[in-house]
Amino acid sequence: MKMTLCWLLLCVSVPLHAAIVQSVEHRADALTIVTDEGKVEVRALTAQSVSVWYQPNDVKQLPSFAIDPALDENVSASLQKIDSGWAFTLPNLRVVVQAEPLKLSYEFAGEPLLSEEIGLFQHDTVRGFRFELEPDEKVLGGGQRVLGMDRRGHRMPLYNQAHYGYTTESNQMYFGLSAVMSSDHYSIIFDNSARGTLDIGHTEKDVLQFEAVGGRTAYIVAAGRDYADVVEQVTLVTGRQPLPPRWALGNFASRFGYRTQQEVIDTIDAFVEQDIPVDAVVLDLYWFGPDIKGHMGNLNWHKPTWPDPEGMIGKLKKQGIKTIVITEPFILTSSSQWQSAVSNNALAKNLAAEPRTFDFYFGNTGLVDVFDSNAQDWFWQYYEKLANQGVAGWWGDLGEPEVHPADSLHNVNGTLATADEVHNAYGHQWAKMVYERQLAMAPGQRPFVMMRSGFAGSQRYGMIPWTGDVSREWGGLQSQVELALQMSLFGLAYTHSDLGGFAGGETFDAELYTRWLQLGVFSPVFRPHAQEHIAPEPVFHDDPVKSRARDLIKLRYRLAPYIYALSHENSRTGAPLMRPLAYEFENASIDNTQSFMFGDAFLVTPVVQQGSLSVSLDAPEGVWFNFWSSEKLNGGRRVTVAAPLDEIPVLVKAGAFIPTVPELNNLSRYSTTELVIHYYADSSVSDAQYTFYDDDGVSTNTLSEQKVESITLRARHGEQLQFDWQSEGNFTGRVNQRSVTWVVHGLTAKPKRVLIDGEPAGELLTSSWEAKGDENGVFRVSVQDVTRSHQLILQ
Repeated sequence: MKMTLCWLLLCVSVPLHAAIVQSVEHRADALTIVTDEGKVEVRALTAQSVSVWYQPNDVKQLPSFAIDPALDENVSASLQKIDSGWAFTLPNLRVVVQAEPLKLSYEFAGEPLLSEEIGLFQHDTVRGFRFELEPDEKVLGGGQRVLGMDRRGHRMPLYNQAHYGYTTESNQMYFGLSAVMSSDHYSIIFDNSARGTLDIGHTEKDVLQFEAVGGRTAYIVAAGRDYADVVEQVTLVTGRQPLPPRWALGNFASRFGYRTQQEVIDTIDAFVEQDIPVDAVVLDLYWFGPDIKGHMGNLNWHKPTWPDPEGMIGKLKKQGIKTIVITEPFILTSSSQWQSAVSNNALAKNLAAEPRTFDFYFGNTGLVDVFDSNAQDWFWQYYEKLANQGVAGWWGDLGEPEVHPADSLHNVNGTLATADEVHNAYGHQWAKMVYERQLAMAPGQRPFVMMRSGFAGSQRYGMIPWTGDVSREWGGLQSQVELALQMSLFGLAYTHSDLGGFAGGETFDAELYTRWLQLGVFSPVFRPHAQEHIAPEPVFHDDPVKSRARDLIKLRYRLAPYIYALSHENSRTGAPLMRPLAYEFENASIDNTQSFMFGDAFLVTPVVQQGSLSVSLDAPEGVWFNFWSSEKLNGGRRVTVAAPLDEIPVLVKAGAFIPTVPELNNLSRYSTTELVIHYYADSSVSDAQYTFYDDDGVSTNTLSEQKVESITLRARHGEQLQFDWQSEGNFTGRVNQRSVTWVVHGLTAKPKRVLIDGEPAGELLTSSWEAKGDENGVFRVSVQDVTRSHQLILQ
């Protein structure tokens, strides 16, 4: 039946693929193809990526949401006439234009890469593209789904939609992406915000088909040498994630939800008293109403329970705690701001040009038209007031939007568009509004924007997504690595989960909670969050749960320099924080969701089965160290790693540097005055290099104006082990002298001689040696007054 429906659709369509090329026009970075059906614009975006925009006659188009407006690579491309048509050649990518009928194909590094099957197809109710797939090609993409990494064989709805209480399977969730990435190392991003479907070899096994009910008939192709190269291109085209405020990498106090001002103060005081680090508190919907229903859209503090919000925020700020508040785009007809929203023309319209109202869980409501600049002005005034009161970050919820009647009308750059035409870009546009206006109001402060829905490129607006209302059970935990990896490869590198699980759960599962927090240590964001009948905060649990949580959170804080270096790398190159093994290791399987790399040093395998005290995992080629015991392991095989309840299996790659800091209770007190540098030595790695960064953690011009210190570490392993430290760059507050403790794992024996900056250390040396087994030990040496350059030699 599916094959029949597809055949009927194509038979009654008016496909532009049958168009005949009448002429071509070439300018430096673009090619315009004029046909008897309309025109096609092919534009070079980077040296190895292009945008393709089919513009059939009399077909409504919408703007691009995917392409970064700031992209300016100034790529030149040449045009040559060939037998079948033309070749449009970029420095690293070639687009072959077949003249009759029109068909585009792509070559990379001189080899065929990808080809349209029929290119664009269109009908009154559907439009889209078809591409050929190779028989053995694996295809990732579609955004948040729980289907396995290879999405080939699946037909996926493209309509952002909540999935409450999901576990090990979901075909439609909060943040879909109309994008794919191939094991042949290319990506296609369908630059269309409309309701649609992504069919990856489901209906026809060797055809990739994108369908939409309307929207822009355009796509982007990016190619690379490997996954890392493709990700770099995708994020260059759609925009890089700006550096988050450093405090965003710390621990959050969060639940659904804190009901009073006093409850917030008491909770943070408990963190302080119990010596558990915390950086932010997140306020759910009770800040504007006493209960769940009937108050959404008030956008003002509920004074009976929050009598002095500015005083509360100020008290928290003195403790180093940032306040984050939830907002939603729904304005209930029962809310205090309903009439103001109507009067200011701030809501999406119905077909009679009046506010479109509808019922949903929280009450009868309208929806802010975030695409309309006047509506944005109205909506922003409430954010501005909260920011002036001291609120430091924004949590945007229900931004799919959770309910979005198809006949709602939005004003998109002066063009009316239905809800179905722009639904998937709603959260994206909302994040854009919040990010850009926050930046305009406080130009020196990095915005914090956490939202659960968006579009390709939402990361350029600082979006920190999470994986929605996951069930508080083992199946919910089991899905989280796949969700994070799929999103990270397309630029959404801060995708994370409600640690511990959010939905349901009748009794507290201490083992599940501990295992989920262990994953959180090696995730982009550490934020326990749940429905309040089981506390998500460790301060409300007894030992040993609390002690284990404290140790995990303190480890997270000690790793802050390493994690912050991953943020820098992501903002500079697009490299994800969490990475599939195949991203780092050519021979690793892209299907692996059991393990992942956290940066290029840590191989992490969460324990996701109840009662498991060990895991078997595929260790890539090379030498690895058990993070907890420093035991050496040879890779290229399946290994079994112990996993007692207080340890998550983590292996460290030989040749890895891990910079850490001493314990601290808050990242507002972060300093690199004292550093502990761990190095994992093995003779198989003769030369290793690593760079990490220090800056003020706040400024928005850190990268654009290079207000940052980069510290490059190099290890050369031969007859002796030599470490070189080189620091470059400045920023206000840079540390001039440091105390550095080198911790060298994997030595075969205690060094007989230590040289510091070319001189024997002698009696000045503070060192220790701990044997870890045959020919494996840990040597620790402390060096004072390290400045711009430094050398340590172990003989």
